[in-house]
Amino acid sequence: MTERANVMRTLVRRYGQTYAAEAGIRLQNTPQPLYRTLVLADLLSARIRASVAVATSRALYEAGLRDPRRMADATWQRRVDVLGEGGYRRYDERTATQLGDGARLLLDEWGGDLRNLRKQADGDADELRGLLRRTPGLGPAGANIFLREVQDVWPEYAPFLDAKAIEGAERLGLPEDPTALARLAGDTPHAELAAALVRAALDRKVVEDCLARAA
Repeated sequence: MTERANVMRTLVRRYGQTYAAEAGIRLQNTPQPLYRTLVLADLLSARIRASVAVATSRALYEAGLRDPRRMADATWQRRVDVLGEGGYRRYDERTATQLGDGARLLLDEWGGDLRNLRKQADGDADELRGLLRRTPGLGPAGANIFLREVQDVWPEYAPFLDAKAIEGAERLGLPEDPTALARLAGDTPHAELAAALVRAALDRKVVEDCLARAA
Protein backbone atom coordinates (compact mmCIF):
# COMPACT_ATOMS: atom_id res chain seq x y z
CA MET A 1 0.00 0.00 0.00
CA THR A 2 1.38 3.42 -0.98
CA GLU A 3 2.05 6.16 1.55
CA ARG A 4 -0.82 8.23 0.17
CA ALA A 5 -3.17 5.28 0.49
CA ASN A 6 -2.04 4.80 4.10
CA VAL A 7 -2.68 8.46 4.87
CA MET A 8 -6.13 8.32 3.28
CA ARG A 9 -7.09 5.12 5.07
CA THR A 10 -6.03 6.61 8.41
CA LEU A 11 -7.81 9.88 7.70
CA VAL A 12 -11.21 8.47 6.83
CA ARG A 13 -11.10 5.81 9.54
CA ARG A 14 -10.29 8.26 12.34
CA TYR A 15 -11.85 11.51 11.16
CA GLY A 16 -14.52 10.58 8.62
CA GLN A 17 -17.58 11.31 10.74
CA THR A 18 -19.75 13.85 8.97
CA TYR A 19 -20.85 16.95 10.84
CA ALA A 20 -24.47 15.90 10.32
CA ALA A 21 -23.78 12.56 12.00
CA GLU A 22 -21.98 14.34 14.83
CA ALA A 23 -25.11 16.47 15.31
CA GLY A 24 -27.27 13.34 15.50
CA ILE A 25 -28.82 13.81 12.06
CA ARG A 26 -29.57 10.53 10.27
CA LEU A 27 -29.28 12.02 6.83
CA GLN A 28 -31.61 10.72 4.17
CA ASN A 29 -33.54 12.26 1.31
CA THR A 30 -36.53 13.29 3.41
CA PRO A 31 -37.62 16.78 4.48
CA GLN A 32 -36.70 16.88 8.17
CA PRO A 33 -33.07 15.66 8.04
CA LEU A 34 -32.43 17.80 4.97
CA TYR A 35 -33.76 20.86 6.77
CA ARG A 36 -31.76 20.10 9.89
CA THR A 37 -28.64 19.80 7.73
CA LEU A 38 -29.37 23.17 6.13
CA VAL A 39 -29.64 24.77 9.58
CA LEU A 40 -26.43 23.03 10.64
CA ALA A 41 -24.66 24.37 7.55
CA ASP A 42 -25.82 27.86 8.45
CA LEU A 43 -24.53 27.47 12.01
CA LEU A 44 -21.20 26.00 10.90
CA SER A 45 -20.54 28.79 8.42
CA ALA A 46 -20.19 31.45 11.14
CA ARG A 47 -16.86 32.27 12.78
CA ILE A 48 -17.49 29.93 15.67
CA ARG A 49 -16.14 26.54 16.75
CA ALA A 50 -17.65 23.60 14.91
CA SER A 51 -18.36 21.89 18.23
CA VAL A 52 -20.56 24.83 19.27
CA ALA A 53 -22.47 24.74 15.98
CA VAL A 54 -23.02 20.99 16.36
CA ALA A 55 -24.19 21.37 19.98
CA THR A 56 -26.57 24.14 18.92
CA SER A 57 -28.02 21.96 16.16
CA ARG A 58 -28.75 19.32 18.77
CA ALA A 59 -30.30 21.91 21.08
CA LEU A 60 -32.65 23.11 18.33
CA TYR A 61 -33.75 19.54 17.68
CA GLU A 62 -34.32 18.79 21.36
CA ALA A 63 -36.36 21.99 21.65
CA GLY A 64 -38.62 20.79 18.83
CA LEU A 65 -37.35 23.29 16.24
CA ARG A 66 -36.64 20.52 13.77
CA ASP A 67 -38.64 21.53 10.68
CA PRO A 68 -39.37 24.82 8.91
CA ARG A 69 -42.96 25.09 10.16
CA ARG A 70 -41.96 24.76 13.81
CA MET A 71 -39.01 27.09 13.29
CA ALA A 72 -41.19 29.72 11.65
CA ASP A 73 -43.90 29.43 14.29
CA ALA A 74 -41.49 29.78 17.22
CA THR A 75 -41.13 33.26 18.67
CA TRP A 76 -37.93 35.16 18.05
CA GLN A 77 -37.15 35.03 21.77
CA ARG A 78 -37.66 31.27 21.81
CA ARG A 79 -35.11 30.89 19.02
CA VAL A 80 -32.67 33.20 20.82
CA ASP A 81 -33.02 31.19 24.02
CA VAL A 82 -32.41 27.85 22.36
CA LEU A 83 -29.41 29.18 20.44
CA GLY A 84 -28.00 30.39 23.73
CA GLU A 85 -28.58 27.01 25.34
CA GLY A 86 -26.48 25.47 22.58
CA GLY A 87 -23.67 27.94 23.24
CA TYR A 88 -24.30 30.02 20.12
CA ARG A 89 -24.38 33.27 22.04
CA ARG A 90 -22.17 35.50 19.93
CA TYR A 91 -24.60 35.48 17.01
CA ASP A 92 -27.82 34.43 18.72
CA GLU A 93 -30.01 37.45 18.00
CA ARG A 94 -29.07 37.80 14.34
CA THR A 95 -29.21 34.05 13.77
CA ALA A 96 -32.62 33.81 15.45
CA THR A 97 -33.96 36.30 12.92
CA GLN A 98 -32.31 34.52 9.99
CA LEU A 99 -33.61 31.11 11.02
CA GLY A 100 -37.15 32.43 11.17
CA ASP A 101 -36.87 34.23 7.84
CA GLY A 102 -35.19 31.24 6.21
CA ALA A 103 -37.88 28.85 7.41
CA ARG A 104 -40.60 31.10 6.00
CA LEU A 105 -38.75 31.35 2.68
CA LEU A 106 -38.48 27.57 2.47
CA LEU A 107 -42.18 27.19 3.22
CA ASP A 108 -43.23 29.84 0.70
CA GLU A 109 -40.91 28.92 -2.17
CA TRP A 110 -40.48 25.15 -1.85
CA GLY A 111 -43.35 23.97 0.32
CA GLY A 112 -41.01 23.38 3.25
CA ASP A 113 -39.25 20.60 1.33
CA LEU A 114 -35.67 20.97 0.11
CA ARG A 115 -36.25 18.17 -2.38
CA ASN A 116 -38.24 20.69 -4.40
CA LEU A 117 -35.21 22.98 -4.42
CA ARG A 118 -33.13 20.01 -5.60
CA LYS A 119 -35.59 19.39 -8.41
CA GLN A 120 -35.42 23.03 -9.46
CA ALA A 121 -31.60 22.96 -9.61
CA ASP A 122 -31.78 19.89 -11.87
CA GLY A 123 -28.26 18.64 -11.16
CA ASP A 124 -26.54 22.01 -11.67
CA ALA A 125 -24.29 22.61 -8.64
CA ASP A 126 -23.95 26.34 -9.33
CA GLU A 127 -27.72 26.69 -9.63
CA LEU A 128 -28.20 24.75 -6.42
CA ARG A 129 -25.71 26.93 -4.55
CA GLY A 130 -27.47 30.02 -5.86
CA LEU A 131 -30.84 28.77 -4.64
CA LEU A 132 -29.42 27.82 -1.26
CA ARG A 133 -27.87 31.27 -0.88
CA ARG A 134 -31.33 32.80 -0.99
CA THR A 135 -31.58 31.52 2.57
CA PRO A 136 -30.93 34.49 4.90
CA GLY A 137 -27.48 34.22 6.46
CA LEU A 138 -26.34 31.37 4.21
CA GLY A 139 -23.37 32.52 2.15
CA PRO A 140 -21.03 30.62 -0.18
CA ALA A 141 -19.38 28.75 2.70
CA GLY A 142 -22.71 27.60 4.10
CA ALA A 143 -23.95 26.45 0.71
CA ASN A 144 -20.76 24.44 0.24
CA ILE A 145 -21.09 22.87 3.69
CA PHE A 146 -24.62 21.76 2.86
CA LEU A 147 -23.50 20.23 -0.44
CA ARG A 148 -20.59 18.44 1.22
CA GLU A 149 -22.94 16.87 3.74
CA VAL A 150 -25.82 15.84 1.43
CA GLN A 151 -23.86 14.56 -1.56
CA ASP A 152 -24.43 10.90 -0.77
CA VAL A 153 -28.21 11.34 -0.75
CA TRP A 154 -28.05 13.78 -3.68
CA PRO A 155 -25.43 11.81 -5.67
CA GLU A 156 -25.67 13.95 -8.81
CA TYR A 157 -23.36 16.39 -6.99
CA ALA A 158 -20.76 13.82 -5.89
CA PRO A 159 -17.88 13.91 -5.45
CA PHE A 160 -18.25 17.44 -4.08
CA LEU A 161 -15.01 18.60 -2.49
CA ASP A 162 -14.80 22.36 -2.13
CA ALA A 163 -11.76 24.56 -1.54
CA LYS A 164 -11.74 23.84 2.19
CA ALA A 165 -11.64 20.07 1.60
CA ILE A 166 -8.91 20.46 -1.03
CA GLU A 167 -6.93 22.52 1.49
CA GLY A 168 -7.02 19.53 3.82
CA ALA A 169 -5.82 17.25 1.03
CA GLU A 170 -2.93 19.58 0.30
CA ARG A 171 -1.85 19.62 3.95
CA LEU A 172 -1.83 15.83 3.96
CA GLY A 173 0.12 15.53 0.71
CA LEU A 174 -2.85 13.94 -1.05
CA PRO A 175 -4.07 14.61 -4.59
CA GLU A 176 -5.87 17.90 -5.04
CA ASP A 177 -8.31 16.66 -7.67
CA PRO A 178 -11.75 15.57 -6.38
CA THR A 179 -12.00 12.56 -8.69
CA ALA A 180 -8.52 11.35 -7.74
CA LEU A 181 -9.31 11.79 -4.03
CA ALA A 182 -12.56 9.84 -4.35
CA ARG A 183 -10.71 7.07 -6.17
CA LEU A 184 -8.03 6.94 -3.49
CA ALA A 185 -10.72 6.78 -0.78
CA GLY A 186 -12.23 3.67 -2.37
CA ASP A 187 -15.72 2.88 -1.09
CA THR A 188 -15.68 5.60 1.58
CA PRO A 189 -18.89 7.65 1.30
CA HIS A 190 -18.15 10.98 -0.34
CA ALA A 191 -19.59 13.00 2.55
CA GLU A 192 -17.31 11.20 5.00
CA LEU A 193 -14.30 11.87 2.77
CA ALA A 194 -15.22 15.55 2.55
CA ALA A 195 -15.69 15.86 6.32
CA ALA A 196 -12.37 14.16 7.03
CA LEU A 197 -10.53 16.48 4.66
CA VAL A 198 -12.20 19.54 6.17
CA ARG A 199 -11.20 18.42 9.65
CA ALA A 200 -7.62 18.18 8.38
CA ALA A 201 -7.87 21.70 6.98
CA LEU A 202 -9.17 23.08 10.27
CA ASP A 203 -6.96 21.23 12.75
CA ARG A 204 -3.21 20.77 12.41
CA LYS A 205 -3.34 17.95 14.95
CA VAL A 206 -5.46 15.88 12.56
CA VAL A 207 -2.76 16.22 9.91
CA GLU A 208 0.03 15.37 12.33
CA ASP A 209 -1.85 12.34 13.65
CA CYS A 210 -2.61 10.94 10.20
CA LEU A 211 0.93 11.42 8.90
CA ALA A 212 2.45 9.87 12.02
CA ARG A 213 0.16 6.83 11.95
CA ALA A 214 0.61 6.30 8.23
CA ALA A 215 4.41 6.45 8.33
